[in-house]
Amino acid sequence: MKKYKFLDKVKFPSDVRKLKLSELKVLSNEVREELIDAVSVTGGHLGAGLGVVELSVALHYVFDTPNDKLVWDVGHQSYPHKILTGRKEKIRTLRQGNGLSGFTKRSESEYDPFGAAHSSTSISAALGIATANKLSKKNDNVVAVIGDGAISAGMAYEAMNNAGTSKTKMIVILNDNDMSIAKPVGAMRTYLAKLFTGKMYFSFRETVKLIISSFSKRFSKKAGQAEDFFRSAVTGGTLFNSLGFYYVGPIDGHDIETLVSVLKNAKNSNFNGPIMIHIKTEKGKGYQFAEKSNDKFHGVSKFNVKTGVQQKSKATVPSYTKVFAETLIKHAERDSKIIGVTAAMPSGTGMDLFGKKFPERMYDVGIAEQHAVTFSGGLATEGYKPYAAIYSTFLQRAYDQVVHDIAIQSLPVRFAIDRAGLVGADGPTHAGSFDITFLSTLPNFVVMAASDESELVKMINTSVDINERPSAFRYPRGNGFGIILPDISEKIEIGKGRIIQEGKKIALINFGARLNECKIAAQNLEKKGLSITIVDARFCKPLDENLMWQVARNHEILISIEEGSIGGFGSHLSKFLSDKSLLEKIKFRSMILPDRFIEHNDPKKMYEEAGLDSQAIENKIYEIIDSKILAQKQN
Repeated sequence: MKKYKFLDKVKFPSDVRKLKLSELKVLSNEVREELIDAVSVTGGHLGAGLGVVELSVALHYVFDTPNDKLVWDVGHQSYPHKILTGRKEKIRTLRQGNGLSGFTKRSESEYDPFGAAHSSTSISAALGIATANKLSKKNDNVVAVIGDGAISAGMAYEAMNNAGTSKTKMIVILNDNDMSIAKPVGAMRTYLAKLFTGKMYFSFRETVKLIISSFSKRFSKKAGQAEDFFRSAVTGGTLFNSLGFYYVGPIDGHDIETLVSVLKNAKNSNFNGPIMIHIKTEKGKGYQFAEKSNDKFHGVSKFNVKTGVQQKSKATVPSYTKVFAETLIKHAERDSKIIGVTAAMPSGTGMDLFGKKFPERMYDVGIAEQHAVTFSGGLATEGYKPYAAIYSTFLQRAYDQVVHDIAIQSLPVRFAIDRAGLVGADGPTHAGSFDITFLSTLPNFVVMAASDESELVKMINTSVDINERPSAFRYPRGNGFGIILPDISEKIEIGKGRIIQEGKKIALINFGARLNECKIAAQNLEKKGLSITIVDARFCKPLDENLMWQVARNHEILISIEEGSIGGFGSHLSKFLSDKSLLEKIKFRSMILPDRFIEHNDPKKMYEEAGLDSQAIENKIYEIIDSKILAQKQN
């Protein structure tokens, strides 16, 4: 373990507050060094944390945390905060099984008052906490930290509008690093840039400071009034002022002394309402390889600190994401109506590849999933073929739009649902657990799940010609199996599954990426004399009723397997079997994700814990067979 002059003395923020102001810069450098070293071992989100080291130190120096509440948006930038709040000794367990979460988490520390892993929630949560304080007549401070990418989401504006009218004291820090995961897009980015380059405004602020410091306090109020008037006259009134915030900044977010001074002033302010402190930071600050990287080392695998070289996967087969992107590109070369849409995740969804090929036909709308869905709906009304590529976990944020703007109007938006199922180190907040259920309940929706990369290609091919209703195809994170990919002309008949192998008495009906686990279980069971049929359902909706009828009539035991919650494929199959009076004639079981959230771990271990691996499938069959034999004996 490295030895640090000040960081070794810091167990909790109270220790930070024992230091001199002049010592905070050294502490910040030590926190940054520890962060780089830790993430090089664990992998994780690095760039965002590097950009807020000084801010993290300053916040815990000025505010009496955990009594004062500090709410981080998303949580990507919370690693320095974790180092300073009693978790330094466990920082090298980040995102590992039984280790620290990669995000803020209430159950992990009293210094995490609100859990966050999806963006743009911090202002709403902080306002709720501040309102509770007001109702309880508590004077604790509440601070929210939100990035310039996250503040582009509509929820942030809903919160600011409410905060401004509520006259509730709270502090919002806008961490403007000109970069979320990808480059931020839209008018907000331009607006912030104009504020930052307002030289005339800066010079007047400095004049006001001089007036306040040079003359007696009786001039301070008038100086403040003059500043407000000048700010309004020059900028036309900032957006934040219009929303009821007192706006301060932009200031250098890496100048620790200035940060401390401004934060103290905000803390001690008599302003009856929310304060917005706009700071400029550099994502990846202090680590040359992150500073030079296009994404500023936003998310990294394990890496060599000295060279910045990340450990690359040794897999020789492409990822599902890449298969999706390359297949869509092939179709777009033939069909000019195909449009790509993503919500601030171009590289994560493969839309960056599509955008390079068709820059005029790829739209990154920023962190705005609701808008992405309805925007796609608008495109569809005019005969275009929008592909909304959104992670399963993020599509949850736009469910009302999926229902109201797409499904009810039966608009042919194609949803490419990446990261379906359990996703590993990002844990339950990013798991794709619910999309099968929430999409397959919607009338007229086509819901598909790929069991391998070849099936994914066929489903994309099929979706191109679904022009009368919405459709979705889901696929997991990670790499495929190295299967030879079909031509883009090879399609699937809507609502038709396939039989992988035929056996007797026992049938496994797979929906999604557990097909290989079904094959492994079947091989092991066959060694013990059990003959297994395997079916790849392909469609949850419309269900292949003819195939399901055939399988149910010819087998004694049916088990459905899916990477989703209750209410999904198994529930639809169960209803069909019940409606056809088949449930009383067979033994049917549905294997789904358990009714709890699975904590972050290696994906293989997560599926073992969830009871969706090959061994669990075998055990389920043994359980049914034993219970059947027992019932026969009792009769």
